[in-house]
Amino acid sequence: MAHGWQFYMNPGPTNIPDRILRAMDHATIDFTGAQFRAISEECFAGLKRVFKTEHTILAYAATGHGAWEAALVNLFSPGDKVLLVESGFFSLNWGMRGQSFGLEVETLPNDWRRAADPAKLEARLRADTQHQIKAVLVVHNETSTGVAHPVPALRRAIDAAKHPALFLVDTISSLGSFDFRMDEWGVDVVVAGSQKGLMLPTGMAFTGISAKALAATATAKLPRVYWDWRRLLGENTQGYWNGTVPVHFFFGLQESLRMLEEEGLDNVFARHHRLAEATRRAVRVWRSNNGPETFGLDPAAQSDSITAVLVPEGYDADKVRQAALDKFNISLGGGLDRLRGRVFRIGHMGDLNEPMVLGAIAAVEMALDLTGVPHGKGAVQAAMEYLTETA
Repeated sequence: MAHGWQFYMNPGPTNIPDRILRAMDHATIDFTGAQFRAISEECFAGLKRVFKTEHTILAYAATGHGAWEAALVNLFSPGDKVLLVESGFFSLNWGMRGQSFGLEVETLPNDWRRAADPAKLEARLRADTQHQIKAVLVVHNETSTGVAHPVPALRRAIDAAKHPALFLVDTISSLGSFDFRMDEWGVDVVVAGSQKGLMLPTGMAFTGISAKALAATATAKLPRVYWDWRRLLGENTQGYWNGTVPVHFFFGLQESLRMLEEEGLDNVFARHHRLAEATRRAVRVWRSNNGPETFGLDPAAQSDSITAVLVPEGYDADKVRQAALDKFNISLGGGLDRLRGRVFRIGHMGDLNEPMVLGAIAAVEMALDLTGVPHGKGAVQAAMEYLTETA
């Protein structure tokens, strides 16, 4: 029987702070009334500051997958071509949804261990002289690999090719954890979810939508009702919502945004970077005995919200995860798709501090011992030294 708090170190959903849980512990209120309208307005204004946008943000009762779908069905018609920048499991999943709707999805191939190459994107778009490609789809932070992709440089590549494609970016595991700037980076549609940097339960999703993207909805022919941006933007008694409003999510979101603003976004990002770098330094110590290594190979592209750890050939990452859970009550993320059994993932985003990360590193090192995975010793010490230096 497990005692104490479970160390929940998954890369989403993340820990929900007590402040948010208490805020959601609230009687139902009328979502058509003035009290709720005030909460909703505060939330959408706060989201704009987090997205760093002046554009429209819409919300749904859904996971991030729903926001993916909303972006596709509002922008495109059957047979339209989109270019997917491959980054890992979640990028391919987004593309698979496009194929299901009858879109022609071309994948720009990429090594999952490295950041996407803007020059490769520019070359492909220059070759599209007829401008058949309607959009470029990118995952800012690929949760399955722990690799962050250079959204500003990819935008510059689109511009350098003088291509009119829409620019769609998934920020599900980056928003509120490290810097993202919708307007400055020229992003047309931003996809986000509630359960990571925003520290909420799973079940609320968002899309930020530029004027260019809104204009594209006028000719889009894919069927949509629940996801229809035109309905959500209409003047109706639902308060710009499709169906019953999930009021309790708004209570939580209001508190989440207040917490982010009290800390200050730049401080939030700095905290995430420190905790991520401490984790990476721990992994480098494990690597010293032909042990596990960080899956992402480019130091500049290693994520500040999640570290994927590749175990040596012949060992099972899921056995490490199971030992960590069974023996030490710490929950880690598993490998997805082709990485199943090859990596375990340490989430370091949201409501997290130094002792939580150090405890996780200690538990993982003990789990490596128990499962016989070779590794260097002293990962906790390496992480402690870095955190002390940067305190």
